[in-house]
Amino acid sequence: MKETKKVVKLSKFLSLVLRHKPETIGLQLDEAGWADIKTLIHKMKQNNRFIDFETLEEVVRTNNKKRFAFNEDKTRIRANQGHSIKIEHGFEAQTPPEILYHGTATKNIESIMSNGLDKRNRHHVHLSSDLNTAIAVGKRHGKPVVFLVDAKAMNSKGYEFFVSENGVWLTEGVPAQYLKIKD
Repeated sequence: MKETKKVVKLSKFLSLVLRHKPETIGLQLDEAGWADIKTLIHKMKQNNRFIDFETLEEVVRTNNKKRFAFNEDKTRIRANQGHSIKIEHGFEAQTPPEILYHGTATKNIESIMSNGLDKRNRHHVHLSSDLNTAIAVGKRHGKPVVFLVDAKAMNSKGYEFFVSENGVWLTEGVPAQYLKIKD
């Protein structure tokens, strides 16, 4: 099902609340980033963001980046990754593929080649296992460029990699020596 404008708007607001600023609506997340569904719906309504459970299900189901997840009995929701607030993800280290990809804008090339990829205000650097996803991410930031990340070499030197529920590869940072611009 395609995302409607209403669903996209709600998805962006949920990203704000579940990834960055739960205090925007007075919401408390637990240590793993989970929010109680009934409380979330109530707090959103108190802040003139009207949503019911069925619409929330639609937001989760149709989000093209699979940003959100329910727990098994659908009583709680959280963002899969991309948090700027401190939470305990519970990710276990995984062996990455030999090469991962990072899409960004060409305006960032010089900085990245000098300093590597930095997580900035997030918990991790986000990487992709496929080129098309990295290109799409790069386009969101301007004229795209894709960096190849030598994940195999990094992993052999002790760098840890994790995979979020929606398939995004995560790591603390990528030093410049493990990066190469895709031709």
